[in-house]
Amino acid sequence: MTAPGFETLAGVRSSTGGANRQAMLAKLADLDAEHAKAVAGGGEKYVERHHRRGKLLPRERIELLVDEGSAFLELSPLAGWGSDFTVGASVVTGIGVIEGVECLITANDPTVKGGASNPWTVKKIFRASQIAEENGLPTVALVESGGADLPTQKEIFIPGGRLFRDITRSSAMKLPTVALVFGNSTAGGAYVPGMSDYTVMVKEQAKVFLGGPPLVKMATGEESDDESLGGAEMHAKVSGLADYLAEDEHDALRIGRRIVARLNWRKPQQFPGRPGNPSPGRESIPRQGIDFPDRSTYAEPDADPDELLDLIPTDLKEPFDPREVIARVVDGVGGDGAGAGNEVAFDEFKPLYGASLVTGWARIHGHPVGILANAQGVLFSEEAQKATQFIQLANQVDVPLLFLHNTTGYMVGKEYEQGGIIKHGAQMINAVSNSTVPHISVIMGASYGAGNYGMNGRAYDPRFLFTWPSAKSAVMGPQQLAGVLSIVARAAAEAKGAPYDEAGDAAMREFVEASVEEQSLPFFLSGMLYDDGVIDPRDTRTVLGICLSVIANKPIRGADGYGVFRM
Repeated sequence: MTAPGFETLAGVRSSTGGANRQAMLAKLADLDAEHAKAVAGGGEKYVERHHRRGKLLPRERIELLVDEGSAFLELSPLAGWGSDFTVGASVVTGIGVIEGVECLITANDPTVKGGASNPWTVKKIFRASQIAEENGLPTVALVESGGADLPTQKEIFIPGGRLFRDITRSSAMKLPTVALVFGNSTAGGAYVPGMSDYTVMVKEQAKVFLGGPPLVKMATGEESDDESLGGAEMHAKVSGLADYLAEDEHDALRIGRRIVARLNWRKPQQFPGRPGNPSPGRESIPRQGIDFPDRSTYAEPDADPDELLDLIPTDLKEPFDPREVIARVVDGVGGDGAGAGNEVAFDEFKPLYGASLVTGWARIHGHPVGILANAQGVLFSEEAQKATQFIQLANQVDVPLLFLHNTTGYMVGKEYEQGGIIKHGAQMINAVSNSTVPHISVIMGASYGAGNYGMNGRAYDPRFLFTWPSAKSAVMGPQQLAGVLSIVARAAAEAKGAPYDEAGDAAMREFVEASVEEQSLPFFLSGMLYDDGVIDPRDTRTVLGICLSVIANKPIRGADGYGVFRM
């Protein structure tokens, strides 16, 4: 099918597309299996025991907390994958809508070692706190944790103090924090309700104390019981730590919803840079650049998002047209009819220059966005200069940027070095680094070398970064890396006048290729928290729509200046 505004688009179903679809479906089946491990928590035995105690699981609590029928965008569900810890890191984090307010939600999983925090738990919560701060979100913590995982305390104790710092800083920034305590919140975990703006405790379940009865006995010789030492009623009636005493878990969730409803929460703007609604401090500056029409409704994509499964080749060396992806992600032509006859889904910028990078303007769920998408994998000088200009334009009109990765990096070779590829690549990285409009990255295929940096990889702090199951990220491709090591080793042997071990070389190359391949795969990278989740390509539009809505919780203002651009 041909989509309006996408002159190059044609149907992608073919024998190759069919093979691509089957390969992607197999990857998605693997992804479902890994997500199931996170949902399973500590396993059937501990889940059943938890239910027998009349308690809800973390995702069950979240489902009752968020508005009925609304989406919950879970973040970092594969944290800790490939480590010795349970997939998911014993905590659920994500963004949900509570009483119409977008909130960052965290929920300990008590079926995994009583909800104890391991090193990956801490890193996952750090990332959640960063998202709340950058996007101006209230935080609701569903607490049931025995504190730190003691065998790994050396990796938790020192950095873990940041958890409490983040809570207090959120409050100082007028980003409310709410703690709903369903069970144990002991030792360092006691400071979560202690530092939150609002604290709700469940009667006869919540236990909040710095040291439990055994520790108190050892430290002071005092005999005590859980309830008098840190029970919910004691904290509601005596210490004053509990602001609300809930009868049961459902009541605690109801109270939590009412707290959020009373926050008087308002977004500063719905759409950034819209005529009549300029960004703060820009009122006197004439608006320039692309004119995004004021629309209250939007059309679904002009091409079928289900066809995204057909697009990504099984061999990432094989190029694909990112316009095909864009057509299935951005708003289509139509909607409420605004601009009828003079509107396209994607306004491509500089289409005839730097053809292996596609840039242009579009809307996603009504939100204006600038898009940079790799076309043929390699970034040349022309692509780098084109990207630099486009990023500056987006900052000029206060429009968020979406980076769609499929790049093997910047072009190498004598001709390109003499042509200034380092300078031009540096210009692009400068623009990305100093751009202040929100960035979102989606790694569709390859994301190798400095191309990962120029396309706003994790090190460049995108507001959100997601990967597809087809994604790969590394310093370079496995074969290239192994080949470079082989060349270096061969040259060293030649310099010494020593014979070269060809059998050893073959074994080394095989080992390196296998290692790099494994470490560049999306599950491994997601387990390291180098992304915010591996997603089904068909969900990309929905995920981006949620992220763009969340971003709008803070005013969007483009950069006023950049570092020195080497010319």
